[in-house]
Amino acid sequence: MAYQLTLRIVYPLAGGRIVLREDSDWQANLEPTAVSEDRTVFEFRLTSDRSFLYYKPCVIDQDGLHWAVGNNYLAILNGGQKDIYPYFFSGASGWVSEPIRVASEALHRECVIRIYHPPGYEENTLKRYPTLYMHDGVNLFFPEEAFLGREWQIDETMTALDGMSIIDKVLVIGVYAEDRMNDYTAPGYYAYGRFLAEELKPAVDRNLRTLPDAGNTAVMGSSLGGVVSFHLAWQRPALFGKAACMSSTFTYKDDLMARVEGEPKKPIVLYLDSGWPDDNYEVTRSLRDLLARRGYRFGEDLLYFAFPNARHDESFWSTRSHIPFQFFFGKIPRFPEPA
Repeated sequence: MAYQLTLRIVYPLAGGRIVLREDSDWQANLEPTAVSEDRTVFEFRLTSDRSFLYYKPCVIDQDGLHWAVGNNYLAILNGGQKDIYPYFFSGASGWVSEPIRVASEALHRECVIRIYHPPGYEENTLKRYPTLYMHDGVNLFFPEEAFLGREWQIDETMTALDGMSIIDKVLVIGVYAEDRMNDYTAPGYYAYGRFLAEELKPAVDRNLRTLPDAGNTAVMGSSLGGVVSFHLAWQRPALFGKAACMSSTFTYKDDLMARVEGEPKKPIVLYLDSGWPDDNYEVTRSLRDLLARRGYRFGEDLLYFAFPNARHDESFWSTRSHIPFQFFFGKIPRFPEPA
């Protein structure tokens, strides 16, 4: 049986040509079957008697052969089509910005953010990215900033998942908390929501190469940060189409249960989890069941897990953050329309 995949390499090539090398013979060049007129899209037809193979895009120019940076790419030969945005002259890891101060009229103060840029962001300028807004930004990237030195290791996790060819690359906006007890609970989360929706997100979409639609925009947090993540998606589904809520303190200074019960079902995708025992296990189970009664379907627009003996701290949230990342940003193959 012959397995096939149409692979499109998208890259702003300045000179030379793009070829593929794959694991049946790493020394042989596979030439494209089609090249766009502007020489930015290079199409290849992969065929094998196996259902998968590993490959690398390469640039051949006057300076020689340049392999794409990072791990070998995995191709599942499923008869579909896959777009790849490689980079050849950059580092293998993403990078986190210096703190950026953003003035907010909604909150009457300045807010601090850091931005995680995926690897290759500066080089392959044809690529646009889903965006993840994460609360408690101080705990996301650096142990010297994080509570008790326990960071989420968001940049390391994103780099690993990208190396596995399992998720799309993602821009992560870490929003630092100044008054989380107010900003992440009712009624303060209405003003905080205005800041994210009406001030921060428009600025991010203007200045970065985002995919700005709701389906490519997620919010995520833990504890009170999970509560405000749910609030943002429920309140503004046209902007934030996905929300990950880890160990969330539902029912503490919020009315989310009543809103889910009494308002129309919202077109959003939700991830809920908690540890056990304690760790907001009971209220998370209660909200899960309520969402299911309102028509959310497991594995489609709702995912829920409980983790035995998982505690309420950053080290446990870090170890399972890859699950909502895969649920929200997993690479989905494209297949030809049936004849």
